[in-house]
Amino acid sequence: MNINLTLFSQAVAFAIFIWFTVKFVWPPLLRAIEQRQQQIADGLAAAERARSDLANAEKKAVDELRQAREAAADMRSNADRQAAQLLEEARAEGARIVARAREAAEQEAAVAAQRAKETLREQVAQLAVSGAERILRREVNAQVHAQLLTDLKQELR
Repeated sequence: MNINLTLFSQAVAFAIFIWFTVKFVWPPLLRAIEQRQQQIADGLAAAERARSDLANAEKKAVDELRQAREAAADMRSNADRQAAQLLEEARAEGARIVARAREAAEQEAAVAAQRAKETLREQVAQLAVSGAERILRREVNAQVHAQLLTDLKQELR
């Protein structure tokens, strides 16, 4: 065995092994490595996009929450204004109703007083006629007339 032949055959075998590895083994390994690198890069890019999307979503949520609070405050103030307006209108309507009721009561009292006066006049007229009848039926006497007039005054009271 010759060292040169062994060394030469080992070098040829190693060269064939390198050629075989470069030709058939290395390309699939490189493709697998490149695919893995691409997946990692895509994953990192997706994570970065997700992080920026999350930040944007948080900003949007804060803005929408602020807008909702402002809208709620506006609605609350509008409701308060409407309630105050309705309360004022109700008070004014109540005052108008009370005023109309007072006017109606005063008119009714005036009508009742007028009726009472009419009734009283009728009664006074009847009493006067009744007194005149009594006076005319009796004889003309000053004392009797004075007594009848006194009785008539007491009936009027």
